[in-house]
Amino acid sequence: MKLGRIAVQTPDGEQIRVVAVEPEAGRVIDLARAYALTLQRRGATAERAREVAQNVFPGSLSRGIAAGEAFLELAREALDAADDASLPLAEVEWRAAVDPPVIRDGLTFGTHIENYFKNVVHSKPVRAVYERPGFFKGSTATVYGTDQTIPYPDISEKLDYELEIGYIVGKPGRNLTPDEAMDHIFGITIFNDWSLRDVQALEGPIGMGAQHSKDFAYGIGPWITTMDEIDSIEGLKGQVRVNGEVWSDTRVENFVYTPAELVAYVSIFDGLQPGDLIGSGTMGFGAGVEINRFLQPGDVVELELEGVGTLRNPVANQKETPPWWPTPRPYPFDDEEN
Repeated sequence: MKLGRIAVQTPDGEQIRVVAVEPEAGRVIDLARAYALTLQRRGATAERAREVAQNVFPGSLSRGIAAGEAFLELAREALDAADDASLPLAEVEWRAAVDPPVIRDGLTFGTHIENYFKNVVHSKPVRAVYERPGFFKGSTATVYGTDQTIPYPDISEKLDYELEIGYIVGKPGRNLTPDEAMDHIFGITIFNDWSLRDVQALEGPIGMGAQHSKDFAYGIGPWITTMDEIDSIEGLKGQVRVNGEVWSDTRVENFVYTPAELVAYVSIFDGLQPGDLIGSGTMGFGAGVEINRFLQPGDVVELELEGVGTLRNPVANQKETPPWWPTPRPYPFDDEEN
């Protein structure tokens, strides 16, 4: 099953609805509405049916996933009323496919690791990236769905995209082994770890990890494909297009650490929660920095992943300027360098 989230405009403001997606039929099914109709056909009153359906299929997909196996079972039941609760695929307004409690982004593909260090750091990769599947945590306040416009902060001249797999956690887990890890994954989506490469180079030496170079935007979508529809993650093909031009083709291969190892590592000394997103790290040649091409205001980026779909985002036409920026302080150790 493919699941996503759309925005519906009401007199009370925007409401988020969880939908089943049928790309081949060109439609989405509002699961709360469909399940309410299903319950009414079984004798429930309209009011009570709506109440139950909203509890089972809230706008938060993370909350829905937390219901465990019953969530997908009830979603399949809801499809009995799909014809009366469907909307044209081309007419809906998308939001991030999931509202993750936590975003963690890994680094697992050997080709991207080698290209990044060669083109950005201008050295061979550091030993640490081969000793453990490192990751950072990102903001959940700046998630974007397909077709939503991505801001271009004015502190950068090198806006970059990153084609990654987003592993969506389906059930809690802690201190998992690789043999256990993938049983905790609900499905996969496309994850675009948008990056400001010049800002990233400035933030790195601080030693606190990525800040504004990452947390201005994360793309998640267009929807989630559940694991029962994925025969194997390895070998999935991907493509990057900018303004309709193919910038690169890629595929899921050359793991330094496998998806199972990454998920298990993230769970050590920590807890996985339903709806958490774990980024795979960028697929080989899945980022502009690997081919020395960066984005401009107004560009349209399409990231395609076999088995999922295409995450499409325009970049804002104008750069975003904050109302305040810190003034650099004097460096207190200049005399020691002379």
